[in-house]
Amino acid sequence: MATVHAAMRDHVRVVDPEAGTVAAAPDLDGRALECVAVHPAAPDRVFVGTFESGLWRSTDDGERFERVGADALEQDAVTAVTVSPNDPDVIWAGTEPSRVYRSTDGGETWEHRDGLVDLPSSDGWAFPPRPHTHHVRWIEPDPHDPGHLYVAVEAGALVTTDDGGETWDDRVPGSRRDTHSMATHPDAPNRAWGAAGDGYAETADGGETWSHPQTGLDRTYCWSVAVDAGDPDRVLVSAARGAREAHTAASAETYVYRRVGDADWERLDGRGLPLGEGVTRPVLAAGDPGEFYALSNRGLYRTPDAGDSWDEVAVDWPDRIADQTARGLAVLP
Repeated sequence: MATVHAAMRDHVRVVDPEAGTVAAAPDLDGRALECVAVHPAAPDRVFVGTFESGLWRSTDDGERFERVGADALEQDAVTAVTVSPNDPDVIWAGTEPSRVYRSTDGGETWEHRDGLVDLPSSDGWAFPPRPHTHHVRWIEPDPHDPGHLYVAVEAGALVTTDDGGETWDDRVPGSRRDTHSMATHPDAPNRAWGAAGDGYAETADGGETWSHPQTGLDRTYCWSVAVDAGDPDRVLVSAARGAREAHTAASAETYVYRRVGDADWERLDGRGLPLGEGVTRPVLAAGDPGEFYALSNRGLYRTPDAGDSWDEVAVDWPDRIADQTARGLAVLP
């Protein structure tokens, strides 16, 4: 099994399902968490972005955290963070307002990758709850090309770079305008998968064109997407009818769906994973082949058989989890 870093809205837990151990990260308790990232080649180094307190890093597997990049990241709202699959010392961070930063030394120093907001479509970018601004919701590096990244701006565009942020390519026809999360796969060159507020999308040519297979997906406000580590043709996505049913516990009704190959989407009801009324949108992550994790206001769940059956992973959560949304989930196989 894996080590799982599970971030809810204001707390993080580091979980070892096999050993049955759970550790808290008290340095982050009460902060407005946004995202979490870790690399298997540097498992002790964990990054967590917060909305009001900047970017935090642990070098001891999440036991203690300290803020990094405060002198270089111009914004306190770090809404996306990821570690390059090609190099654990290369870290990417996105902020509100929308900016992209890169570190090449494990988070010690940072540089702004300029030009993102100079793209023609940027005049129309706006985040509906705060329409005067927008932010980088997701950064997805290409495991086959260190210079190629997908950057999702919420809301307005999915943009790309082929040279590590030296230059940026604007959104293309067919790409989603409200991408929330993405996935790539080490065994699937040029392919990427996206979960967006305006629907599901996938590409087979590095983002030049996009398709939108949605038959069977009866809810299309998609939040999280994960791809089976052992089979890039097996995809899971979480979705609701809209933002209120995704994010607000009192009105929540969300589901998880699975698609295999070119088949229709299948809703994974009645398999042990809490879904439906009262469940805020799960964040999904892949572990070993056939293994997925799902984190929501009902806790952390694991499937060993690609979604056919789910079991709860024992975690001592605060009572307030029931009213929260999951913010990030990083799995180290």
